[in-house]
Amino acid sequence: LIVDGYNVINARRSGSMDSYSLAEARDRLVSELVDYAGYSAQQVVLVFDAWMSDRTARTEEHHGAVTVVYTQKGEIADRYIERLCDDLAGDIELHRLEVRVASSDALEQTIILGRGATRMSARELMIEMEQLRTAGIRQVIEKPVSRRNPIGERLSPEVRERLEQMRKGYNNNSLSF
Repeated sequence: LIVDGYNVINARRSGSMDSYSLAEARDRLVSELVDYAGYSAQQVVLVFDAWMSDRTARTEEHHGAVTVVYTQKGEIADRYIERLCDDLAGDIELHRLEVRVASSDALEQTIILGRGATRMSARELMIEMEQLRTAGIRQVIEKPVSRRNPIGERLSPEVRERLEQMRKGYNNNSLSF
């Protein structure tokens, strides 16, 4: 999953993220994507562009299954994402890899479709993240308590009886078969 970070943050701005500074919104998105990657067992590349910043080189940070990329000055996230999809196109074409891109930018969606990736809007990603988080929490809550001896329950009565006889014989120091 490749995520256009500011695109997702801007899609959230109309909602609960309105009160967060940009840095807080970035940190929160990183944290949520780390959880999402854990629940979904996906590798996630989160891209923030530095189009107007003074960042002279592209940097990467690794947070578990999430790689956060900050592009260099003059490089927009869309171009980085397109190049990454180009680099992965061979594996996508051979069905060795599925690549999804989360961006609400219509032009970006069209371009990445041409490179073999699938698209999802920022809103679709937010909904999927929430559904997966809720399902994951529900699974943990509803997880059955493991029993003391589940292997013994899978044995036939004859095998259990024979093992019980062996155990009793061992305890009496006289094994008889």
